Amino acid sequence: MEVSALHQLVDRIRSGEVGPDDAVRELRRLPFVDLGYAKVDHHRPIRQGRPEAVFAPGKTPAQCAGIVAELLGHAGGGPVVLSRADPTQVTIALAANPGGEVSGDTVVWRAAPPRPEKVLVVTAGTADLPVADECRATLAAFGFNASLLADVGVAGLHRLLAHLDELEQADAVVVVAGMEGALASVIGGLTSVPVVAVPTSVGYGAALEGVTALLGMLCACSSGLTVVGIDNGFGAAFAVARLWPTPAGTAVPAELDEPAPVGTDVPAGVERPGTAQAGQSQ
Repeated sequence: MEVSALHQLVDRIRSGEVGPDDAVRELRRLPFVDLGYAKVDHHRPIRQGRPEAVFAPGKTPAQCAGIVAELLGHAGGGPVVLSRADPTQVTIALAANPGGEVSGDTVVWRAAPPRPEKVLVVTAGTADLPVADECRATLAAFGFNASLLADVGVAGLHRLLAHLDELEQADAVVVVAGMEGALASVIGGLTSVPVVAVPTSVGYGAALEGVTALLGMLCACSSGLTVVGIDNGFGAAFAVARLWPTPAGTAVPAELDEPAPVGTDVPAGVERPGTAQAGQSQ
């Protein structure tokens, strides 16, 4: 259940539209539901701003379908993502839960409303596209319409330089690269927006199935890169989503939107906007 849905439930209780018994029935599903083979975390959107995803490897098709059904059955639960699913898992999950959109091995139900932020996903090579596709499908679930710029690795840097306008217009960039992973550092030096780097297992010999790209990105000359695990397109998308934690269309409560006048009491645990604790940057 997302925070906005929780607010709506409280309002419906206050107006009498929902009775106490119905409200208790709905809230009883928080913080999780035990299916026996999985404890489905309905409380996660309240804690993290995004719902739990379903990682398909290691699960049976029926388990994938059952977890997806439980997530979809929770009102106001937000988007549901099934990632790294094989064809059988996809078929069974869709048969039990129609309406999902398939992109590669990712399936998305109940995608979030479109957001205004522009995200650019860049790959060093064509072989990096499966990881980029996972990232874009996950971003789409969260409401981001991510553009793709493919095959612009450092072996032909002029290919990237021909697209500088797209880099400059992006609000965040995801760089997907194998081999030595140098493209992330290059792009980090060309833009001021957040850059999330995804090392891939693409490469020969000493590429070590992505370890070389991972280490290269971690010690990149460009400062402030966010680096996720090898082949983790989902994690890169989630890192981008955390940059904008408020779901599209969600209003900030008026009492938190304006700084409180000097001398005005502020509820415990709520900082005045524009202030920071010692040792924290604003």
